[in-house]
Amino acid sequence: MAAEIIYGKQLAEEFRLEMKHLVDELKLKGIHPKLTVILIGKDPASQSYVKGKQKASDFLGLESEVITLPTETSEQELLQRIDELNNDNKVDGILVQLPLPRHIDEQKVIEAITPEKDVDGFHPMNIGRMMTGKATFLPCTPYGIIHMIKAKNISIDGKHAVILGRSNIVGKPVGQLLLNENATVTYCHSRTKNIEDYIKTADILIVAVGKQAFVHGDQIKEGAVVIDVGVNRTDSGSLVGDVDFDSAKQKAAYLTPVPGGVGPMTITMLLHNTIKAAKQRHAKR
Repeated sequence: MAAEIIYGKQLAEEFRLEMKHLVDELKLKGIHPKLTVILIGKDPASQSYVKGKQKASDFLGLESEVITLPTETSEQELLQRIDELNNDNKVDGILVQLPLPRHIDEQKVIEAITPEKDVDGFHPMNIGRMMTGKATFLPCTPYGIIHMIKAKNISIDGKHAVILGRSNIVGKPVGQLLLNENATVTYCHSRTKNIEDYIKTADILIVAVGKQAFVHGDQIKEGAVVIDVGVNRTDSGSLVGDVDFDSAKQKAAYLTPVPGGVGPMTITMLLHNTIKAAKQRHAKR
């Protein structure tokens, strides 16, 4: 029996309709959620991602501002911009599009954004709150993955979740969120020996390694939930994931496609965090 495909694009559209109604209600109360994105340089992938955020913001009725800066912008100039946005009462969420030019310290930039406006969920204070199970802004891709799993009424409690990849953006936080949902979590990475042995035991398999067809169907446990976070461009220019889709769908119970899987959920959860930030800022007033 072939896997049920979890179309993140469809789930994102459904969730955005709910969010649109919420934004309309907030506007009636005089609350106008606003997201400001800082984009440095002309990286095509970053530009495409920012355009996607703008399009989704327009649909929801969110105010969206993009500050475009040249590649040679200094670290100090960027930090000054962030400080101005931190103190701007009209801005609810701040996002600095990654990756940054080499001369700018990424971690310093992340820590410069006030935690109350860190809608990407990367500030150490928000990461700490996530680690201890407290309410906070959750990192958008991991948050989207959890939303996708729950949308299909898949039980996480007591399941063995295997994470391939340990990045600060996906691997580490998604493992923590699964742990917060009472999964038993195993992290695998480039130094893991006999990685196939771990893959075969996964009830929930999250693959975020950036290597085309890294996981094949014969490695997957029968009936597993497989979430493919990879985005790789083939020689012909098409996009594929880290999981060999055709073979995996013969073994998995649930499987995400690339494209149209996790990606749309990432932008959706970013805007969800922005709306949450606006509500919290208004409540404090």
